[in-house]
Amino acid sequence: MDRFIPNRSATDFDYAHCMLTEGWKVKENETVCSPARAAYRKLLAEALNMNRTRILAFKNKPPAPAELFPSENSTLIHLTKSAKPRRHIPQSSERTLDAPDLVDDFYLNLLDWGSSNVLAIALGNTVYLWDASDSSTSELVTVDDENGPITGVSWAPDGRHIAVGLNNSEVQLWDSASNRQMRTLRGCHRSRVGSMAWNNHILTTGGMDGQIVNNDVRIRSHIVETYRGHQQEVCGLKWSASGQQLASGGNDNLVHIWDRSMASSNSPTRWLHRLEDHTSAVKALAWCPFQSNLLATGGGGGDRTIKFWNTHTGACLNSVDTGSQVCALLWSKNERELLSSHGFTQNQLTLWKYPSMVKMAELTGHTSRVLYMAQSPDGCTVASAAGDETLRFWNVFGVPEVAKTAPKVHHEPFSHVNRIR
Repeated sequence: MDRFIPNRSATDFDYAHCMLTEGWKVKENETVCSPARAAYRKLLAEALNMNRTRILAFKNKPPAPAELFPSENSTLIHLTKSAKPRRHIPQSSERTLDAPDLVDDFYLNLLDWGSSNVLAIALGNTVYLWDASDSSTSELVTVDDENGPITGVSWAPDGRHIAVGLNNSEVQLWDSASNRQMRTLRGCHRSRVGSMAWNNHILTTGGMDGQIVNNDVRIRSHIVETYRGHQQEVCGLKWSASGQQLASGGNDNLVHIWDRSMASSNSPTRWLHRLEDHTSAVKALAWCPFQSNLLATGGGGGDRTIKFWNTHTGACLNSVDTGSQVCALLWSKNERELLSSHGFTQNQLTLWKYPSMVKMAELTGHTSRVLYMAQSPDGCTVASAAGDETLRFWNVFGVPEVAKTAPKVHHEPFSHVNRIR
């Protein structure tokens, strides 16, 4: 107990031997040096661990060195944990169906996918229904030659009733479950009805005469409001998710924003905003699902741009030159992405990342301009119809993330027993 036994693992024997045998030489050879040289020697001694005075000393375990330059493996592990894996986007269509007699007309809207998962497409004078659940096809209606061709189809929110626009200015309402015609709306327009949009029980129609009419399908005198602002054919109509604002696009290169609160049944309603930046016909309209006041619009062959608007202020937020005619636009319901369909020269579908507008994918397969697009109720699949008389289905938006399971509810004991008081 009277002896001190050092910790040999903490002893630098080479340094101790040098100091015991040759330390006197250092003392004898010391000469006067400049302050800079002295500072250099001090730093060198600290770097080489030569400034210690004690030879035998207890030491704790040294701390782990900081990783100034992460290794490749650690970087990969970090990226795997933090970065979201990139979604695979199939470059070819999942399914292709023939669509004979599909009218190759930029100003019409001949494709729509209802909430009951049934796709409606107008081919010439006939409307066909394709049930996505079992891939069955049925014929809904065929109109006479003097009334046709069919110029527009639009499903009601219930997924059962469908509006059919005709070349003779009439609109027919059909019950798809019973294949029965409910009524015919007359007197709305003086020429063909190429665009329609539902807002609950209100069916909004746009015609070649430039008029926009709100029809209450529940009452006999169905015309309740009229919007006048376009001088040429109305080829695009879309209600916002709230049902408060209506966007319309026309062959006069104009986009109008109409507010439901400003509507009047006695006189034509004046627009809230008149957007004049496009230089060609505007058919493609799409309201953003995650930002209620954001509207995307696409211009025709002389414009080729996608523009984004703040519909509260009427300001243009961004404009992207796509290089070709923009025929249709669809927002993803699951991601911040936008899909556009185009005409000459590639006739492609382009997937954009919003708001950077970086191209994520270009889907080719159609040999003519992709005039019509419709989105499945779950938001994963997109159907496209083109002038090449084909209908293609694309898994472009991916499957939505599975919602977290609800926590288990712990019931109190005997909760199933009726209580007396």
